[in-house]
Amino acid sequence: MRRVSRKLHQLLGPKPHETSFHYTDLLHHCKTTDCIKKNHAQVIIGGHEQDPFIAAKLIDKYAQLGGSNVEHARKVFDNLSERDVFCWNVLIKGYANMGPFVEALNVYDEMLSSGTTPNRYTYPFVLKACSAERAYIKGRIVHGHAVKCGLDFDLFVGNALIAFYAKCQEIEAARNVFDEMPNRDVVSWNSIMSGYISNGYVDNAVMLFYDMLRDDDIGFPDNATLVTILPAFAEKADIHAGYWVHCYIVKTGMKLDPAVGCGLITLYSNCGYITMARAVFDQISDRNVIVWNAIIRCYGMHGFAQEALSMFRQLVDSGLHPDDIVFLCLLSACSHAGMHEQGWHLFQTMETYGVVKGEAHYACIVDLLGRAGDLEKAVEFIQSMPIKPGKNVYGALLGACRIHKNLELAELAAEKLFVLDPNNAGRYVILAQMYEDEGRWQDAARLRKVIREKEIKKPIGYSSVELESGHNKFGVNDEAHPLTTQIFETLVSLDRIMGKEARTLCDAML
Repeated sequence: MRRVSRKLHQLLGPKPHETSFHYTDLLHHCKTTDCIKKNHAQVIIGGHEQDPFIAAKLIDKYAQLGGSNVEHARKVFDNLSERDVFCWNVLIKGYANMGPFVEALNVYDEMLSSGTTPNRYTYPFVLKACSAERAYIKGRIVHGHAVKCGLDFDLFVGNALIAFYAKCQEIEAARNVFDEMPNRDVVSWNSIMSGYISNGYVDNAVMLFYDMLRDDDIGFPDNATLVTILPAFAEKADIHAGYWVHCYIVKTGMKLDPAVGCGLITLYSNCGYITMARAVFDQISDRNVIVWNAIIRCYGMHGFAQEALSMFRQLVDSGLHPDDIVFLCLLSACSHAGMHEQGWHLFQTMETYGVVKGEAHYACIVDLLGRAGDLEKAVEFIQSMPIKPGKNVYGALLGACRIHKNLELAELAAEKLFVLDPNNAGRYVILAQMYEDEGRWQDAARLRKVIREKEIKKPIGYSSVELESGHNKFGVNDEAHPLTTQIFETLVSLDRIMGKEARTLCDAML
């Protein structure tokens, strides 16, 4: 009976749903184009190329490999006589992930024209393509479509909208979407925090992080949360927050992966805790080049150039290939430590590691020569560069001229910078200060007048003080504080008291 049943099964063939699962299971294990093509051929021979379930799997597998395989995915899609929303989504997803991104938007338009209604999975893929293309107007239109479909409050769609607006530097719009979401998950919080950080609003991101910790509906931060917020803490040099994150990782048993580890190393480094940064580095088992970059930068920025070079040798011995950022950190460390021969040697050996020299690397060598006082050699080096010198190179030369008071060469460097970097007030100020040092007041006044006429704004420096209520920052002549009047009145009063006490002390001594 079993033989008869087996023969009948062979003659009649498997049921449709069995066929679909059979082929999709085979495709699931494919890792190469050849493997997918072989299974694709079997699908065609078996007459199942119109099965939307199998077709969607083929489209997805081809698209995942990228390159010319995306064209194969499109052919499978175009060959379908009937397409359901799942097939449209898979093709849009392929273009949104692998490009060309504009094709994801074109397919979305075709989908609407065909009468197919998008679902909650369609909009995140389309918005991702809009983000990649920086297609702000198109994204707003897609947002409108989601509203009409009643999906704008969907969790997936809301998270995608936050990421889209943040990528387009419309952080207020992203925050509005976040605030209006009836339900949020950890991805929602991560997306808005990441948006604030990428747009330069570090304080807002930190405040949101603490709000997230107070939200009982969210639970606990995940790995992505820590990777997102650690750069903000590092920028603020908030050592207490760093300790909290580090303790949280230990207490929860979270794996110290390269991304989180790199964030902690950078934070401890920025706070001057070199030993702690090294301890974190030693705890990371699967170190990548980015982790090595972080510890090399840590040693270099604090003047431990020999330790940075030692870590570089260990990096090479580990079998990893150093990248351009590693050499940038090393060259900068050598320059600041006065290790000219070592820096020059590293620069000369970059090609042996397959690293292409960029303008920033040449600028480091100009800085290295300039700090050593060899301005003539620095100029010769610039003239011999195989690439066109940019603002970093001439900026390094101008800085060296400032150190060694070479006004003639500084004028030549500044002349280049006024063209290459016309809106950088620092370039004008350096030359103006050099004029003032030489007593050339008219030339200094001329430059400062140019700054005013062109309305070139110099970034305002500020100080930060940590109080019980959090971090407070203030700049020169800062009048933004609500108690500004009382603060300055108190300062004037203290100044009078100190002056009076000083006069009394002098009279007593006489």
